[in-house]
Amino acid sequence: MRDLVSVRGGDEDTLWAVYATVGRTHRVAEIFRSRAAALADREWRTQQVSAYADFLARTKQPLPHYSVAPIRRSDLPRKWTPLPALGFLRGQFV
Repeated sequence: MRDLVSVRGGDEDTLWAVYATVGRTHRVAEIFRSRAAALADREWRTQQVSAYADFLARTKQPLPHYSVAPIRRSDLPRKWTPLPALGFLRGQFV
């Protein structure tokens, strides 16, 4: 008799993404294996935006909004890289 091997569902392919939104543009800021880690990162990014709100307003940078949602590894863009905390580099939302 053969041994039975348990096969997991698609959970190993599902990650938690922190999304940065500016206007109608949505970008994956960071990905995590657990929802708790994604929520902690979202909170940290929100605190950074709050701390630099005056600077962002003076430099006329839009304030990013952060949210958390599940994402499959296959849905990530091929050359995806994490976003900086404030959501922009060299004056442009990345």
